[in-house]
Parts: sequence; C-alpha cells; structure tokens
Amino acid sequence: MTSPLNHHDSHPPARTHKITLIPGDGIGPEVTDATVAMLETAGRAHGCSFEWHRQDAGADAFKKTGEYIPKALYDSLETNRVGLKGPVTTPIGGGFASINVTLRKKFELFANFRPIRNLAGLHSRYPGVDLIIVRENTEDLYAGLEVMVQPGVAMGMKVITEKASTRVAKFAFEYAAKHNRKRIHSIHKANIMKLTDGLFLDSARKVAAGFPQVEYLEHIIDNTCMQLVLNPYQYDIILTENLYGDILSDLCSAFVGGLGMVPGANLGENCAVFEAVHGSAPDIAGKDMANPTALLRSAILMLEHLDEFATAETVQSALDKVYTEGTVLTRDVGGKSGTKAFTDAVIAAM
Repeated sequence: MTSPLNHHDSHPPARTHKITLIPGDGIGPEVTDATVAMLETAGRAHGCSFEWHRQDAGADAFKKTGEYIPKALYDSLETNRVGLKGPVTTPIGGGFASINVTLRKKFELFANFRPIRNLAGLHSRYPGVDLIIVRENTEDLYAGLEVMVQPGVAMGMKVITEKASTRVAKFAFEYAAKHNRKRIHSIHKANIMKLTDGLFLDSARKVAAGFPQVEYLEHIIDNTCMQLVLNPYQYDIILTENLYGDILSDLCSAFVGGLGMVPGANLGENCAVFEAVHGSAPDIAGKDMANPTALLRSAILMLEHLDEFATAETVQSALDKVYTEGTVLTRDVGGKSGTKAFTDAVIAAM
C-alpha cells in the first residue's frame, strides 16, 4: 500500500470506497456519525461514495461479544485495508491490552503520523504552528513485555530494533523530501539509554545520510519538552520512539487547541487506520456536546490516502469557514452549539 500522505497527484476517484468504521464508545458513535454525514455530503459533490463496514470495539464490543476486539473487526480491516476509528475505552489495569496498541501491532501500522496545525479562526497563543510528529508505533515499552519479577517488583522491557527504527525513519525522510519539509529532529534519551535509544539514533543517522537536502538534528526528550513550550516553531518534523511520541503528541496538541483538534493516522504497508486520539468522554456521551473536529480532520487524511483530494479540500474549506465565522462552535472551543448544529453548519458550508 502506498503511504497515504505522500501523494501530490490527484487521480480519478474510485466510485465507492469500502471503509471499516469503528465508532468506539462514549462519544465515539456521535462524532463518528457526524463525520460520516459530512464525508458523504462532500463525496457526493465529487462523485465518490463510501461503503461503511461498521464494527464494534472496546467496552460496547465486550458487552456484546465478550471480546474487546472481535474477530469480525480484524476480518473487516484485513479486507478493506482502511479504517476510520472513533475513541475507544480501554480499561485501566486488569490485564487488558490497549485496543489502539493491539491494532497497530496486528496490522503492522508502524508509523503514527500526527500533523499539528492551527485551525483557521481558532485563537491560540501559538499561531501558525505547523509541525509533524512521526512516531514509531510497534515497539519500545509499548510492546507490553512486562513481568512480575517477585512480589512488589515489576519489570517492563524496552524493545528497540534496527528494522523498526529504520523503517519509521525512512518514512519520515521520504515524507520530508516529497513535501519540501526542511528539518527532522530525532528525539531520544540516548545519554542514559545508550543501547536502545542509541540504536534508534544510529538507524536514523544512516537513513538521514541518504537525504542531504533535509537537515537532521537530535534533541534529548526532556530538553525537547522545554524547547517546544519556549519555541515550537524551531521544529518541522519530529521523529521519535513510541513512548516519547505519545507524550509529545499530547503536549503539541495544546498549541492548536487540544486533543479535540488534532488528527491522527496509523500507517502500514498494507493497512491504514485514521483515528481521533482524544478520549471517549463518557460523561458527555449522548448529550449533543461532543466536538467531531479531531475525527473529521483524521478523515481528511483518510481522503488524501484514498486520492480523494477534491473531497478532502471541500471538507477542509468548510471546516475552516465554520471556525473562522465562529458562530456555530461547540462548548470546548468557546461556543454554545451542539454536535448536530456544528455538523449541519459544516455541511451547509460545503
């Protein structure tokens, strides 16, 4: 599968795209239904349509099937190779693996792609931020290799391989070269974890040598957190391991309005899952309060992956218009409107 975010040329759209749709739980079904409605409206204007294969995951799936990720979901993604996923609750503790981590490992979705960009019309103390986080998605401490050595002593194993590190570095540099991004920072803690993070850096350096047009730098993770808050504009693409990338993704989302504004894509050679990365917010579920922006922006990445650039542009322009006008926004961004009114406004703007 061609990487979804490396295209420039638009192709005639396929008539119908088969998408595995994972609404999730909490506010997931609400923001998913809203996103589907907006995509279908935009798609009709450009001659493309969607065949949604709806699959349960998370708490709702467990109630129905006794499994957090039913086999039907695996089979659907295996067939369609493209998924759109709302927020899913994973129980804390109790031995349950993260659903996000499980899907990433199962389908080798090795690159987590998180663009951090301001929305038009949304006020920020950091206007004009435009950086991208590329996070290795399959190993590190998130491999989940933990043992109880003895009562009161638990141990987690940090796994870094040359193969995975090289693969994600290659993705980042190829993206930079194709999209005229000027600079990549590898983020690490190799001053302490000399073997694991050292291997990640060594792999990135070898890839960087093949892309002399892209400036390559390295920052230690703790310094990076400070540098981002002081001056996020110094970063263009951040390349990093799984755990650091998870933390930095959330930190950087604050520059553009929080996790409710930020899209996410999990990319592999043969499958891609686009997802909202915020929580399932069960406290506001069913109250017409949820903001579907993060999932909609993730769906825009999905449309680009499907070569539906005209449809993606229509959705993005409508979203920009609604935020710029600022009269029909949800409460989390200072408005007074609900999910349905916001959705209707974006559709009207198309």
